[in-house]
Amino acid sequence: MFISEIYDSFQGEGPWAGTASLFVRTSGCNLRCWFCDTPYTSWDPQGDQQSLDQLAEQIAESKSPHAVITGGEPMLAPQLTELTDICRCEDKFITIETAGTVDRAVECDLMAISPKLGNSTPDDEKWAARHEQTRHQPAVIESLLRRYQCILKFVIDTQNDIFEVRDYIGAFPDVSASDVWLMPQARTAEELAQKTEWVKMAASSHGFQFSSRLHIAQFGNMRGV
Repeated sequence: MFISEIYDSFQGEGPWAGTASLFVRTSGCNLRCWFCDTPYTSWDPQGDQQSLDQLAEQIAESKSPHAVITGGEPMLAPQLTELTDICRCEDKFITIETAGTVDRAVECDLMAISPKLGNSTPDDEKWAARHEQTRHQPAVIESLLRRYQCILKFVIDTQNDIFEVRDYIGAFPDVSASDVWLMPQARTAEELAQKTEWVKMAASSHGFQFSSRLHIAQFGNMRGV
């Protein structure tokens, strides 16, 4: 598998924020969000090929109770199913972080879907059209919602994004507002601080959950933390 990095840290987002977690970050993505905080897995994919045996050894050595499989877009990885089977054998609580554009049969306890809104489209002419065509795949979202315990995490950059979230959720009537999480678009602790309060208020006013980004607050935009 093409792996960008694997390391122990803590979950920074969503319902398990603060939990000690082993992060397995795949490299490669089918989207090009302009605000991507891991461009080394999307705009400029970097990493090393690691065998499942190599990954299994590192997963077995980790004392973290949770395994977070993220990217890039981990659902693109051909051997993702085998990787999640390894994590299950080690009794890890498995979270998969995905944009919800690719479907694959995997083992997980939480499918953390982060659908990309219109605010994610890059200015880059080479990628803008492809990104727009790819970022919203309702059939994939429906399939994941039907098969897994899911949350939906939306990156909020401006006040107008809240209205787009409401329209998006309206297309999936079985999604509970309590499973919808709003988090500020931020790649620095300063950006995060500037947006936290109004995003938190917007989430509360619509019955959504608010997610900070603890890793950004503590480390900024650093790799491997």
